[in-house]
Amino acid sequence: MRSIGSILARLLVCGFLIFGDGSLSDGARVAPLLRVSDGILLQDGISSQERLGRCDFPQGFVFGVSSSAYQYEGAAAEGGRQPSIWDTFSHTQGMINLSSFPRKHFDETQSPLFFPGKIQDGTTGDLANDQYHRFREDVGLIKNMGMDAYRFSISWSRFFIDGSVNVEGQAYYNALIDELLSAGIEPYVTLNHFDLPQALDGSNGGWLNSSIVDIFAAYAEACFDAFGDRVKTWITFNEPQLFSLKAYSEGSHAPGRCSSCSNGNSLTEPYIVGHNMLLSHAAAVRIYKHKFQARQGGKIGITLNSYWFEPFSNSKMDIEASKRSLDFELGWFLEPLTSGNYPERMRTRLGPRLPVFTEEQRQAVKSSIDFLGLNHYTTRYVQDMPAVTPANTANGDSQVLQLVARNGVEIGPKSASSWLYIVPWGIEKLLLYVKDHYNPPEIIITENGMDEANDPSAPLEQSLQDHNRIKFYQSYLKYLLQAVKKGVNVRGYLAWTLLDDFEWRFGYMQRFGLHFVDFKDNMRRYPKLSSLWFKQMLKDRNCESKSAL
Repeated sequence: MRSIGSILARLLVCGFLIFGDGSLSDGARVAPLLRVSDGILLQDGISSQERLGRCDFPQGFVFGVSSSAYQYEGAAAEGGRQPSIWDTFSHTQGMINLSSFPRKHFDETQSPLFFPGKIQDGTTGDLANDQYHRFREDVGLIKNMGMDAYRFSISWSRFFIDGSVNVEGQAYYNALIDELLSAGIEPYVTLNHFDLPQALDGSNGGWLNSSIVDIFAAYAEACFDAFGDRVKTWITFNEPQLFSLKAYSEGSHAPGRCSSCSNGNSLTEPYIVGHNMLLSHAAAVRIYKHKFQARQGGKIGITLNSYWFEPFSNSKMDIEASKRSLDFELGWFLEPLTSGNYPERMRTRLGPRLPVFTEEQRQAVKSSIDFLGLNHYTTRYVQDMPAVTPANTANGDSQVLQLVARNGVEIGPKSASSWLYIVPWGIEKLLLYVKDHYNPPEIIITENGMDEANDPSAPLEQSLQDHNRIKFYQSYLKYLLQAVKKGVNVRGYLAWTLLDDFEWRFGYMQRFGLHFVDFKDNMRRYPKLSSLWFKQMLKDRNCESKSAL
């Protein structure tokens, strides 16, 4: 490995005027506590006039970073944690020793030693980036960037086991929350980020069984009771639309069900799962508002995912295809949350495959968010695609063709992920659409970011120079700010993500982090240039006095 001096020298050659004498504890190198000069990061086509700063955003606008339990914590069999569906899904044959977990937490019909693996690089989240043991170091990284908030999820399998609070899990989250608050960072907590306890999926079908509604409500109440005195921003679910399709139509996410899988029905199960998640959200919100909100003073919402879908042409059919795409991706959940029913386009096309709300359920789901969390990464052109044959998965129900080029020109540069094209104008269009069609009380961008491919052969200093990520954040924030100026009530922006992490079915093949994690050298963290860019952008907090001048 190159010396620290060599790495810093190379960064200086690249025009980054960095100096400092700080370093983090627990082995972090390359002086993470860097002081950054005023002239940093003006290359990459960003002029001083275009450069964004905290004071460009409304007073009180929150900046932060997001994560999730299975992607970050590690410590899969420590602290009383029990397996989740992602433990089962991710372990390749011969890599899991179930003797470390109580036998009752697995389906007795499964092999006692092996599970089929589904991750492209053959890895798991057993260690992830080991935040369970390194959370204090990671809080230091967040603080050093000048971030205001940290969004993390609670591992249901760590905190609430068989209907009871696991005291070791509670102690971990208490310590994390207290560390954040002591650093002046607000905790934003997601209750469920894809990782249902395996015992619930194996014993009663998990999200396919309506009994999950009361089970989730009990778990949520335990979280509010344990942590709500300090947590003021709650998110019930992360991306239920993506979860329903990936896990129950494609079979590419845990628990891996689909028509062509060993179990599942790709045409019906995604809609049952989505319905039960909406009812679970409403049940948790009802408990929070009736028992906790008045005395704890927090707010509760949900995080939904959506691309922007741009009509491929000005034809009526392509414009309708754009609207249909938005209904099936965003409206599937946001329409019930604001009006109490599914979008008409979905009801018309799906017929009896789409569950129906009772009047009591409609009233419970309707207006059950204090804010909308929105995860947005990219944009597609869409064309109408007339049905030639019936769809065999829920993914085809919208009957649109998604395209990444028009007239031979790609919609934007592509990141390492095949799906992620960099299209910053899409975030403005999406935010304006959400305001005009749904008008939620407020919006928080809860995820936005881009990845680079994991290249084990690349020198460390090269991996830290993420110029494209800086361009990404600069451009997306520029268009977000334009939406704010046009009246969209966006209150915060959380970047994905603090650290390179386990990226679901892609394992460790993609690096989304603002900090490089050396998975081969004791999980050491190194700040990428993008983290220094955020530090510079957020350094000036004296915005009120400036606006008065």
